[in-house]
Parts: sequence; C-alpha cells; structure tokens
Amino acid sequence: MSEKLLEVRNLSAGIEEGEILHGIDLEIRPGETHVLMGPNGAGKSTLGNTLMGNPAYQVTGGSVYFAGQDITKAPANERACLGMFMSFQNPLEVPGLSLESFIRSAIRQQTGKPIRLMQYQRKLEETMALLQMDPSYAQRDLNLGFSGGEKKKAEILQMLMLSPKLAILDETDSGLDVDAVRTVSAGIEAYHRQTDGALLIITHSTRILEALKVDRVHILVKGQLAASGGSELVEEINRSGFEAYLKEDAQA
Repeated sequence: MSEKLLEVRNLSAGIEEGEILHGIDLEIRPGETHVLMGPNGAGKSTLGNTLMGNPAYQVTGGSVYFAGQDITKAPANERACLGMFMSFQNPLEVPGLSLESFIRSAIRQQTGKPIRLMQYQRKLEETMALLQMDPSYAQRDLNLGFSGGEKKKAEILQMLMLSPKLAILDETDSGLDVDAVRTVSAGIEAYHRQTDGALLIITHSTRILEALKVDRVHILVKGQLAASGGSELVEEINRSGFEAYLKEDAQA
C-alpha cells in the first residue's frame, strides 16, 4: 500500500461568519481518484479552498498533512510548490497576463528551475490540441473574454502542464455542454497517464465521472462527511439524489 499523499484529520474550518466544516477525516493516496459530492451549500468548495490554503478560510480545528508534511498553516503558494493544484469553479480574469506566460511563471515557481522554452512551447501546443483549444488562446489575457467552457479548459491545461501531485477540481463540469465535458474528461485521463498524481473531484453532478475510474466517493452534508464508499455511491446518487442523506442529517 502506497503512503498517504493527503491526510486530513478532524478538520474544522470556516469563514468570519462562522464554521462550515465540522470534523472532516480524509485520506488520499498517489494515483487515486476521489469524488466529493453533496447538495448545494454542503461545504464542498469550502473544503477544497481550505485544503489549498485560501486565506479567506480559517482552520478552527484539526490538521492537514501533505506528503508527510504538516501544511495546516502553510500559505497557498507553499502548497502549490509542494505539488498541490486547484481549478476554480469561477476562474478569475487577469488582464495584462497571457495564459502562456501565467503557466510558464507557475512552472518556474513550482520547480525553481529554468524552463527550456522550445520544449515548453511544444508541450503547450500538444496539450492545447488535446483539449481542442484554439492555439491563439495561449497569447490572450488569462480568461479575459473566454467562454465558460474555454475557462474550464484553460484550468485543465494548467493542470496538465504543471503535473501536480494532487489536483483538486472544483465543479469543473459546471455549465459545460456534453462535448466540453468529454474534452475535460479526456484531459483528466491524460493527467492520469502522465503522472501518478491523485485527484479530488468536487461536483454535484455525475456527468464528468462517466469515463473515469473512481476509487472513493464521499458525501458531504452540512459540513460533515455523511458517507464514504466506492463508485457504487455515484450510482446511488444518480438514482435517489441526496434526499436520504438530508433526512438522516435532520433525524440526527
């Protein structure tokens, strides 16, 4: 059994207005694909942002370990350099910084090494082709004027170029049509072929999971893990939704 890549112990966290997550325990090993599902407002994005070190979210209890290192208090840039990555539900637009320059800078900060420009550009072109992205987008300002689908593809492009040890995908399939979901799924499959990195896919839908091998599924309800299991939980949610878990929470 491989070593734990991510270990979350009794984690509680929230924002200034109050605590959102309550006593979360989670373990992810290299190469695994975990799915975090739950109804709207369950705290799924809060967990992703807390794991990534977003300063808007404060840890109020518990700890987070990554590759054996306690990162509970580490800032987001340190977590990124360790090999963590997060794609956002609503990617930010950054005028004046091209997509190509942003990725190149991120790689340089992550590795601390000079980049071989020709090799980098060749990989960028190949990866954009895989994601069916117009190559001209590489020179456009980051996410500026991008459609929702192109923004999500740009996030997957960053993941493939950075090859992180752990990629957290927050509602990557939100707002995408069927063809775009297939393209994003192809990018995720490519990530698994290129690296032994792990995935935590945050979603309330199951469309993006159809072509993926899922190792573990976690159901989050009102900031607590209501259930964890295998891919059969995805089928259960497809059939019955989250109603049973909401009832159990109400009765607890």
